[in-house]
Amino acid sequence: MSQKFQATVHQRDDVTFVKLAGVIDEDNELTDLVDKIGAGTCVIDLGEVERINSCGVRDWVNWLGKIEKKDADVVLVECSPAIVAQINLVNNFTGAGVVKSFYVPYFCPECDEEKVLLAETADMGPPPHEPPTCRCDECDLVMDFDDMPDSYFAFLANQKTVAEPGKIQAVINEFNPAEGEKSKIRSRVGSTSLSGASLSSSLPSVPSLPSISRSGLGGTGTGSRPSFGTSPGTSPGTNPGTNPGFALGDRPAVAAPKNNTVVYVLVGVLLLAIGVLGFLLFAK
Repeated sequence: MSQKFQATVHQRDDVTFVKLAGVIDEDNELTDLVDKIGAGTCVIDLGEVERINSCGVRDWVNWLGKIEKKDADVVLVECSPAIVAQINLVNNFTGAGVVKSFYVPYFCPECDEEKVLLAETADMGPPPHEPPTCRCDECDLVMDFDDMPDSYFAFLANQKTVAEPGKIQAVINEFNPAEGEKSKIRSRVGSTSLSGASLSSSLPSVPSLPSISRSGLGGTGTGSRPSFGTSPGTSPGTNPGTNPGFALGDRPAVAAPKNNTVVYVLVGVLLLAIGVLGFLLFAK
């Protein structure tokens, strides 16, 4: 299951380091963090934000506005794919802030594994932007980029240069040290993990089709009928007491009236023949 909203704040000289994790929704506590952030530079680590809904986006934008009113320059680092999606969708999602780094999603069709690789905005170069090469940790093959380059990297067209990147990186290394290559491995099957924060992943459910019973085969016309999710004896577009389906066992009952008609015709012909024969005998 997704983790609840979590936040930690650290101060180093005139730089405030804020690390957010979990889900940013209507239960977020962003407002409580405003008083902990002062003027200077505010570095916000979003690498472990799993999801953000519409209520979370509204509160996030308002929160950034309050921070900027305190003369704080906002720098977003390690933006997760969920955050990148919102940056591309919401015009003022970053406010007056800049994105220093973000995660790029990949997929290995051979191992059925997902991986996100940290990329520096300054290293992406001019458009058109292409995803950096990423190799699978299992088979060492080059992984496929798991999105559309034009849409995923669209936000880079409006990015500004980060001021004092060395100073900001020193604070990041102090409060969020890197452990080897800055990449995170996930799996498309079952639950997934993103740097210790569990992500729930499930395949979309497919509604089951109506089941048709064949118990009426070879029966006496009492076999069960198909179920289409309507009440017994009714179906859309028909009068009550009718059903669009039928069981094969009902066919003998339908054919019976035709057999009786044939018998009646034969009896009538026979009686007519007897009458004609009697007339001829008595006429002599």
